[in-house]
Amino acid sequence: MNEVSPNKKPWWRSRWFIIPSITILILLSGAVIALAWVARHAEPLLRARVIETLSTRFHSPVQLDELHISFLNGLEVQGSGLRILYLAGPTKPDARLNAPPMLSIHSFQFRTGWHQIFEPSLRVVTVQVQGAELHIPPKKERGPLMPDNPKRRGQPREGILVDKLLFTDFKIVIETTNPSKPPLVFNIANLTLTDVGLKQPFTYDATLSNPKPIGDVRSVGHFGPWQDDNPRDTPLDGSYIFSHADLSTIKGIGGILSSNGTFYGTLSHIVADGITDTPDFRLSTSTHTLPLHTDFHAIVDATNGDTTLQPVHARLAHSFITATGSILRQRGVPGHDTELDIVIDQGRIDDFLTLGVRTWPPVLRGTLAARAHIGIPPGPMPVNHRMRLQGSFSIEQATFSNPRLQQQIDDLSERAQGWPEKANAQQAVAITSSMKGSFLLENEQMNVPDMVFEMPGATVNVNGQYGLDGATMDFHGAVRTQATASQMIGGWKQLLVMPFDHLLKKNGAGMEVPFKLGGTQKDPKLALDFAHKNTPAVKQ
Repeated sequence: MNEVSPNKKPWWRSRWFIIPSITILILLSGAVIALAWVARHAEPLLRARVIETLSTRFHSPVQLDELHISFLNGLEVQGSGLRILYLAGPTKPDARLNAPPMLSIHSFQFRTGWHQIFEPSLRVVTVQVQGAELHIPPKKERGPLMPDNPKRRGQPREGILVDKLLFTDFKIVIETTNPSKPPLVFNIANLTLTDVGLKQPFTYDATLSNPKPIGDVRSVGHFGPWQDDNPRDTPLDGSYIFSHADLSTIKGIGGILSSNGTFYGTLSHIVADGITDTPDFRLSTSTHTLPLHTDFHAIVDATNGDTTLQPVHARLAHSFITATGSILRQRGVPGHDTELDIVIDQGRIDDFLTLGVRTWPPVLRGTLAARAHIGIPPGPMPVNHRMRLQGSFSIEQATFSNPRLQQQIDDLSERAQGWPEKANAQQAVAITSSMKGSFLLENEQMNVPDMVFEMPGATVNVNGQYGLDGATMDFHGAVRTQATASQMIGGWKQLLVMPFDHLLKKNGAGMEVPFKLGGTQKDPKLALDFAHKNTPAVKQ
């Protein structure tokens, strides 16, 4: 083998390697210097473009604390401390002194081509936003949402065009002028907006926590384009899934609700269709729960929360309910006023007593038909204290759960038919009765001004009231029987009573006598009531 000459230079010290290497290093250094120069001059240029775009769009002062550009992974832009003073501009600049910015963003980032910086419109595929807060002031302290400049005509030139916005940890705060009422807060874990543009609809995908009732909502759909002249006409559509909603966050009711449905329309007229399921629905007047399912068709004004139900079909345990009405905001009063008309064609009175009365079992069982109007005015009190329910009802195949009371009814029926010998605990046949009348439920008190109670052999007219806690009953009425007084007694004793039959006969009845029903559900007391002056007139 030939030996290498000791005077020959290694290849890495040769001229053909050193000169190109130095050239490459010079070029790289120049590129780094150029990139640094571009970054140093591009950052204020891009920062100014971001501020100009947002301030032009919202006609509001815009602040941006930091904005940095990096070329390590393409052209990457990172910013922090973005604040827009108002989106719903006040009529005067000083209308909300010391108020927080309506929109603040902790940080954001996006990537784009470096040459885009110097284009008239910078196009960005995706912007990632972390820690955004949107503060919506009380209605009296804000102007039209995202007001348009009347001097501006046609399509404005946007300095930055964005295809997709990805929000994480987005909070919406709806403020109130009532110092005793906390603001309404929506915590949106994730929100994706795609096809974002000023004059076109964008697609949204949101996951959020609903504040009242508290629960998780997932919604997808379309929103826009925004209508500058009349924001109420801005279109939207979508579908939603509402899960694990805790109804106990609404005073007066309880249970865990789930719901899903679809909606479409404009902000001022949203048509919504969906279903809800609450397997453990309850009222605060009772500890008992019943399953509640609803199918609803509603019209919603998202600008003020007004809702029209057209209609709601509900199933409470074994009872079927149809409700129509409205839930409207009242001027000068926080909250909404609820007015509903309710129709029950196939119901069970024991379902409603179970739901509304604390005692168990329900005092009465039977089939129910009813027509009623319910009103719930706004206010701080629980729903059961504010609710006013008035209507008429009819109950068939009724039986009483208290054995003692049912035995007394059975005994009365047998005697009223002229069979006193059957009127005892061993021989009396269990009977069912029917009743119809009107009612008023208010302040947890059921008032019955006019009720007709019928059983085999007897008709009863009654009025009175019943406490929903089951602690008090106070009813007065008159009984009309088919049999005479002597026929009701039977045996040799009827001979003693026969002379008085003509005194007790009235309006074609064998006998008519007043009675009273008092005591409690657990200890009812039924007795004659000749001394009561307000015994209702018996209807024939």
